[in-house]
Amino acid sequence: MTDDRPDERDVEEALERLGLSNYEARVFVALHRLGTGTAKDVHELAGVPRSQVYGAAEDLEARGLVELQQSTPKRYRPVSLEAAKELLTVRLERERDRAFDALAELRSEEHGEETRDDVWTVRGRRPIDDRTVDLVRRAERRILFGADSVDLLDDDVVVALRERADAGVDVDVVSASAAVREVFARDDDIGVAAPPADAPGDFTGRVVLADDDIFLLSVLYEGEGTEPPEETAIWSAGTAMAAVLTRAAGSGIEALVGRADSDS
Repeated sequence: MTDDRPDERDVEEALERLGLSNYEARVFVALHRLGTGTAKDVHELAGVPRSQVYGAAEDLEARGLVELQQSTPKRYRPVSLEAAKELLTVRLERERDRAFDALAELRSEEHGEETRDDVWTVRGRRPIDDRTVDLVRRAERRILFGADSVDLLDDDVVVALRERADAGVDVDVVSASAAVREVFARDDDIGVAAPPADAPGDFTGRVVLADDDIFLLSVLYEGEGTEPPEETAIWSAGTAMAAVLTRAAGSGIEALVGRADSDS
C-alpha cells in the first residue's frame, strides 16, 4: 500500500519559511508525532542533538507553540494545530508589516518615481496589474488597451480606464475576446473593437499604448503540468525608447480602432 503521509522534511522546510529555525521546526514536528515527549524522546525521533532540543523547545514555548510540564524530566506538548496556525500567521503578518513599514521609511522621496531608464521588466500577474494601472493613470490624451483574455482584465485596470475616459482621455479597447469587449460595451466614452481579420492570432498577453511615450507589452508563458501560465511584461514611459515603441506600434492603431487623430 502506498504511504500517502506527507514528507516530514517538506513540512519542516515549510515551517522554516514561516520563521522557525531548523531545530525548532524539527522539534515541533516531532512533538506533534509524539503528542507529548521529553527531550530524550524528541532526540530519538527527530535526530536533534539532545542539548539542542532544550533550547529549541524553550524558544517554541516562548512563541506560544509548545507547553512545558515542570516534571523530572521535563515534558513538552505542542499546542493545537489551530492555535499554532493562528500564532504563526499573526507573527508572519506582523513581520511583513514591520518590514514594509521600514522599507517605506527608507525609500527616498526623490526616488519615488522610476528613473528614466529605457525599458523595465516586470513578472507576475499582480505586479503587472499594478504597473498597468499606473501607466493608464499617467495618460493625458490617448490610451489603447488590448487584452487576450478577460482573465487579464483586472478590476483595478477597468476602473482606471473608465476614470481616464471620464477625464476626457480617448480610450480604446481592442480584443479578440468577446468577453473582454463585453466589459466595456456599455461605456459610451470608450471605443471597443475587435482586431482586423488579418491580424496575427497568436497574441497571448496585454498591451498598453498611451500618448506618445507610454508602452507596456506582456506575454504569457505556459507553465509545466497544472501550473498557470506565467506573465512577463516590458514597459517604458517618458523615455526615447517608449516613444520609439509607441510610434512603431502606432501605425496599426487606426486600423485596429478605426479612429484617426485629427492632427496625425
